[in-house]
Formats: sequence, structure tokens, C-alpha cells
Amino acid sequence: MEDITPILQKRTDNIARNGHLVVKVRDYYKTSEKTKDTTAIMQRHFGNPLLKVKDYPGIAQIYNPAPVMYKGETILLVSVVEHCATRGYGRDVGQTRIARSRNGVHFELSDKNFIDTQSEEYPYPLYHHFIDNRVTKIDDTYYIITPVMIKGFDSPVGMLGKTKDFETYERIDIITQPRNRGASLFSERIKGKYWKLDRPGGGDGGSGDIWISSSPDLIHWGGFKPVLASNYRFWNAQKLGPTPPIKTKKGWLDIIHGVFSPAGGTYYYIGAILLDLNEPWKVIGKTNSYLMAPEMSYERNGNCDNTIFPCGAIADEEKDELRLYYGACDFCICLATGSLSAVVEACIKQL
Repeated sequence: MEDITPILQKRTDNIARNGHLVVKVRDYYKTSEKTKDTTAIMQRHFGNPLLKVKDYPGIAQIYNPAPVMYKGETILLVSVVEHCATRGYGRDVGQTRIARSRNGVHFELSDKNFIDTQSEEYPYPLYHHFIDNRVTKIDDTYYIITPVMIKGFDSPVGMLGKTKDFETYERIDIITQPRNRGASLFSERIKGKYWKLDRPGGGDGGSGDIWISSSPDLIHWGGFKPVLASNYRFWNAQKLGPTPPIKTKKGWLDIIHGVFSPAGGTYYYIGAILLDLNEPWKVIGKTNSYLMAPEMSYERNGNCDNTIFPCGAIADEEKDELRLYYGACDFCICLATGSLSAVVEACIKQL
């Protein structure tokens, strides 16, 4: 894979221009004693947005990528809504497409849907709107949890599938009850069990909190425990949501989103929490401040204003790099990068 560090990381301040908006991008790699919050750790890529609706005729929405590395390529599972979609109902007509890049910046987006129920037996024909995936590599297999809607029933539910090559997909089973959006697998067994972060609730004014469950086989889940409730700070007053945890030496780092709905409208933020390596239901650190807020024009205006949304991140401990791909306003896909260790330390210090 081509080294994109010189592109993504700069040791001097840069000016990022987007339309009439000029934002000072502050370079931050280590959380010093003087650091007061986490808002300077992540830097937006100067080429943002990397993928945008106007570049793909026929597409109405493009958003919320799930990132993973595969054979030297950066793979994104991209949420896509077509203007003339034929699968689904009303606005819930989303699909998942694969985007590939050799350098992590320039992507080729497939024109084919990747995820489906692969069955005409009841109740699978009721399932639709395959978006907001979470992908986790366990051993030699990439497991994907997709929150899918069910016609006429409370939803979404988490549909588990798998792939080994991002060319073929196999559905496994439904592994959550409704409503559960954002269910995310840990990348290895802990104490002989698989583990999964869940986000039950949310929608129609309900709160969204993070829970955890365990399984002997990835299909049958139990031992549910609460992990973290929303509203521990203003930027997650209404909801929290998880992504696949990243194992570090100091704990499982989990990039989260937070939702705040003041009188002026709803805003989506990005933060992080740190979970104990051996007892992952224990929160051993979290960012009290947010890592990112919707600030750029492409994060403020689109199909869903004031929204930045992650479905995962790619970590490189050797380079001390965290690559965060995120959807903006259901209109484009962007990249921010920063120091992995700085995010971990910020969680520990609860900045």
C-alpha cells in the first residue's frame, strides 16, 4: 500500500478551505499537560469530500462508510440510496456498495449492491434498507452487521453476514432484537466468548445507550450488560452509538457518535471511549469533549444537515495513526486522521 502519511499528517498548521469557509486545522499528535480537550486531535483531509453525490449520477445519498483493510487496499462499505431504487419502501431504500482504494484517498465505487438477504423465505422478503454497516475481521473472515428495516414491524435489527474477499457475501442470521442500530463485534474472543457492543433503543424520541453482550458462536447472544448511557455530556445528550472496537495496549478503543438536539436542530458529533481489555463492559476512559463536530460546509448542509457519522476506523499502531472515514450529511464521505495514542490518552485523561 502506498504510504499516505505525508499526505494525511503535516507537522505545521494548515488552512483548509471549503467554499467561503476557512477553518484553521490544528496539528496535534500528543496530549500534553496543557491540553484541555480533544477537539484538535483529528485533522480533516485537505481533499475532502472524498466521495460525493454529484460525482455519481442516479445516486441521491452516499454516506456512513464502514472501513477495513484488505490485501493492501482500503475497503469502504458505503451506504447508498438511488433516486430510482426498486428495493425497499418510502425513504428506506438503501443499499451497500464496495469502494476500493490503493492509497486510502482515491476510491472506485462499485455500481453493484453487495449485501442482501439471499432468501425468499419468510420473513426475509420483508427486510430492506441495508446501510450503516459495521465490519470486523475475526481470524480470516470479515463479519458484517447490517441494521436492516422490516416492513410492518419495529426495527431495525442486526443482520450478521460474512465475506472473505469483498466479492461474495453470505448472510448468516439475525442476531439482535429491535430496535438495535450499530451493533459491533470485537475482533477476538475474550475469555472464550465473542463479544458485541449494542445500541438498543433510539428513534421516536427514545434515548440510545451502549450495551454489551456475549456469545459462544456469534449467533446466540446473552449476558447483556449496560456499558455507557447517553447524556454524559451535551454532545451526546440524546444518543450514543458504537463502532467495532480497536484493540490497543491500553484498552479497547471505540469510536462513538453522539447526538444533541437543541432548539436549533439536531447535531451529530464524534467521540471515543476506552474499554477494559479483559472485562470489556467496563469503561476505563472516555472523551468528555468531542473529537469532531460538524463544522465544514459539507458537514453542515446536505440531505441531513449538521451530521458527521462514523461506522468504524482504521488504526496503525506502528505509525501511531488513526484513519477515520465518516459520512457527512448523507451527501458525501470524508476522512480525518490523527494520533492513535493521543486519542487513547485523551480517553484515559477524560479530556
